Amino acid sequence: MAMRDQLERLVDEMVSKGIRYDEAQREFEKKFISHVLLKADGNLCKAADLLGIHRNTLARKIAEYRLRRIA
Repeated sequence: MAMRDQLERLVDEMVSKGIRYDEAQREFEKKFISHVLLKADGNLCKAADLLGIHRNTLARKIAEYRLRRIA
């Protein structure tokens, strides 16, 4: 199944379950950042570069979402 189709099904399921936009956006961002942090082995500079955001912004989001850094 193509990624676009998977995303379409996920969005449809979320809407059907009454998940609001702000909640969906927050969860997506949290999961996305967590995944990139793992890929970057906890290196903030590398993760920020992969995400295309400033390191300080990433640090703020890590604190906001109470994410753990590896290493």
